[in-house]
Amino acid sequence: MTIAPSRRGLLAGLLSTAALPRLAGAQVGPTQPGPSALPPPAGSPPPAGGPAPPRFRFEEVVRRARALSGAPFEAAAPALPAPLGGLDYDAWRDIRFRPDKALLGDQDGPFRLQLFHLGFLFTRPVTVNVVRDGVPTPIPYQPALFDYGRTAIEKPLPVNLGFAGFRLHYPLNKPGLLDELIAFLGASYYRFLGRDQLYGLSARGLAVNVEGAGGPEEFPFFREFWIEMPPKAADRAVIYGLLDGPSCTGAFQFLVYPGDETVVDVRASLHPRRDMAEVGIAPLTSMFFIGENERRHPDDYRPELHDSDGLLMQSGGGEWIWRPLRNPRERWISSFLDRDPKGFGLMQRDRVFEDYQDLEAFYHRRPGYWVEPQGEWGEGAVRLVELPTQNETHDNVVAYWQPRQPYRAGEAVELSYKVRALAGTEDLHPGGRVVNTYVARTAASGGSGEALDATTRRFLVDFSGGDLAYWLADPKAVEIVPSTTQGRITATSLVANLHVKGFRAAIDVKLDRAGQSTDLRAFLRAGGRTLTETWTYPWTAA
Repeated sequence: MTIAPSRRGLLAGLLSTAALPRLAGAQVGPTQPGPSALPPPAGSPPPAGGPAPPRFRFEEVVRRARALSGAPFEAAAPALPAPLGGLDYDAWRDIRFRPDKALLGDQDGPFRLQLFHLGFLFTRPVTVNVVRDGVPTPIPYQPALFDYGRTAIEKPLPVNLGFAGFRLHYPLNKPGLLDELIAFLGASYYRFLGRDQLYGLSARGLAVNVEGAGGPEEFPFFREFWIEMPPKAADRAVIYGLLDGPSCTGAFQFLVYPGDETVVDVRASLHPRRDMAEVGIAPLTSMFFIGENERRHPDDYRPELHDSDGLLMQSGGGEWIWRPLRNPRERWISSFLDRDPKGFGLMQRDRVFEDYQDLEAFYHRRPGYWVEPQGEWGEGAVRLVELPTQNETHDNVVAYWQPRQPYRAGEAVELSYKVRALAGTEDLHPGGRVVNTYVARTAASGGSGEALDATTRRFLVDFSGGDLAYWLADPKAVEIVPSTTQGRITATSLVANLHVKGFRAAIDVKLDRAGQSTDLRAFLRAGGRTLTETWTYPWTAA
């Protein structure tokens, strides 16, 4: 499975959070047709003397997605003009949008729009429209929009060239200074930030065949966007996207609410071209290389290297589950069966700089994305896919909701959900939470002088928060409730851990043979009342 191509090397230089001065909006040039071959939108100018056109709305994108699903999928992207098709990464990265040309400022609204240039790996043109008073206008390509740096483009490029994607800026961290808020670049990937956050993981519009059971993995892409002109007092940005792919088309609406925890309210209308047995809804993609529980690569001065350190989930029944992420030796897929989940997400729970010691990446400031389904999603599972990686430059983790029933060709699917950019998880639920997970090898019978046994492990789990500080006055009243799907639990212990204002649980597990795998679970309770979320962890005896 391929999740993303070295997105640190591709995006880090462009998707920056450096503050920009407040800018006046540039005027959109003459209307030019974009690369889309779909019927004209509802907001197109009417014939002379005709009635006023209806305002462009989400329903128009749905109409276009439905029409597109009935046409054969065009897999090949149009060839780029020679100067662009041969750009390497450095040459492409040197082409930057001119901040003084930023759009959306005509009504002195708080958002500004910048565009990404085509080239390098980003070869599929994207049409970007600005919707003014309900009428969409495609943005024509103009060389004056970009600073080409050392990249020489000698021949004129067509005005219908299109763009690779776009980003919005907003005074997120300080009044009067524009910071990057959200960016759409590559396939259906997008990333957004809350206050004092830096880019880490990504969200996606749709994932198809991630695990490969339904055929090769597909990467549906947004072929066209519409961004509404924001009024002066706008508290949100309104974005529409038209998704296309071999198996499915889709209409998306993104309502972006900036803040401490920026929220993206997503509405999607999916239109399968063919039966789809393996669909990933609200997919999230991240990186986990080294963590406190995963030290197979110790030759780095930084103790931990990850954009996310765990999967958090609230089941339809209300149980909170924490699954620490890993860098496995081979692909690992975890499935959490559920009905109508209340939420799931990839979190960066460790916010302590000393645990990373990285003065450039600032991993402790990476957000977590929390998905909150709206309405009933039915039966299915939250799926977590982890791939082995030898460095921090590749995304190797993806999480998504997979419905139990396949999506059928010709049957539209309507979904809504919110995605929140979180700096922490303390406020998500009132119970205690897992703050540390450690794994240690143990001797066969516990003797310190004996040879280590490959089929035994000790798992140390620190729980903090909720009412745990209250129970430190009577720690014997708190008990650990562990379970394992294979082998047996040979010993447990629970001691107060004042450093986290909570408790440290130790669980010794013995499997029957090398190569056997198990899923562990544990939580704390007192007097029959659950005090913490459920910790779960897979382990295979090497």
